[in-house]
Amino acid sequence: MKGVGAGPAGGAETRVHPSAIVHPTAELDLGVEVGPWTQVGPKVQVGAGTILGSSVLVDRNTVIGSECRIYKGAVLGTDPQDLKFEGEDTELHIGSRTTIREFATLNRGTAALGRTEVGDDCLLMAYTHVAHDCVLGDHVILSNAVNMAGHVEIDDWVIVGGVTPIHQFVRVGRHAFVGGGSRISQDVPPYCRVAGSPAKLYGLNSVGLERRGFPGEVRSALKKAYRILFQSNLNLSQGLARAREDLGETEEVRHFLDFISGSERGVTT
Repeated sequence: MKGVGAGPAGGAETRVHPSAIVHPTAELDLGVEVGPWTQVGPKVQVGAGTILGSSVLVDRNTVIGSECRIYKGAVLGTDPQDLKFEGEDTELHIGSRTTIREFATLNRGTAALGRTEVGDDCLLMAYTHVAHDCVLGDHVILSNAVNMAGHVEIDDWVIVGGVTPIHQFVRVGRHAFVGGGSRISQDVPPYCRVAGSPAKLYGLNSVGLERRGFPGEVRSALKKAYRILFQSNLNLSQGLARAREDLGETEEVRHFLDFISGSERGVTT
């Protein structure tokens, strides 16, 4: 364990509660705190300044970045809930400054991807579930009891409201907002708002884009592209062609159109 017992000259002290169990192959960086009755399993790496609260289980093959906070009862790095899993050596990776609240569960990957990933500066609230082979970007917020099936991709700056299930292989585009209690079975376009069971599209995430500093001309271009695709008499292929012709010079619009054209499950409308 790196840094255990380090004094002022060696940096912050690593603290492990006497009731905690840390596997000999686990690596704890400087300033890590391991709370009472917490278990840290084999081939786990915990970054500097991260705090593991009480009764946390970090099962195995898990990398946690620096300055994370893992709250009571969270379970990380356990086997995938996938009948195809045959015990292959897979991983869970969690970025830095990410907070995981009480009783959240995050599984390792399967042979399909090999790892489950959560980015930097994320907030996963209580009872969230991140299944095998999911990939979360940076600054993602999952509210209480969001439940993700396997192979879900959630891009940067997405917010998902509470008690929302997300179907396997669904993609949620960057800066999207998903209302609470929704049922997400198709891709959610970037920069948009969806809600409902089944989910429906409710326009651009205008408030979120403004708060995050998107220039007015970018928001205007996205709004025009949205209207061409979803509020005109054109079908989707025609709308994509028209939007590319009229608005394709804006980077965000190009990403918006590429995401939709590349959807394999279809997009929420």
